[in-house]
Amino acid sequence: MRFMVIVKATEDTEAGAQPTAEQLNEMAAFNEELVKAGVLLAGEGLHPSSKGARVYFSGDKRTVVDGPFTETKELIAGFWLIEVKSLEEAVEWVKRVPNPTGDESQIEIRQVFTEDDFVNASEELKDRERELRAEQEARASQG
Repeated sequence: MRFMVIVKATEDTEAGAQPTAEQLNEMAAFNEELVKAGVLLAGEGLHPSSKGARVYFSGDKRTVVDGPFTETKELIAGFWLIEVKSLEEAVEWVKRVPNPTGDESQIEIRQVFTEDDFVNASEELKDRERELRAEQEARASQG
């Protein structure tokens, strides 16, 4: 099972505050644990929403709005993508994360859909999705 572990933004992360050297070292050590355990698929910190944009959809119309965005508590400051056996295992990993901000912070855990989760997808479409994933993984392993 794959899970996205979502580090929620704070006023500090949205202001562009950088982690301290100590926080960076703690996070690097945690990331190393994830890699050694074979569960880390990806993980990155994100720039503040002031450096981003949103695309809104309404039928065929697309509207682009540049950041920053006002609802800080709804924004993401970073993420990990991990592969573990269960939500409980994902929770155990997240409980070991060094506090991302040192103060009040929040991490959300969400399971990632697989092609088998979509009941309206044909077997042909599911097979194509598996092929695309294999192609993506092959490209990623080539560096």
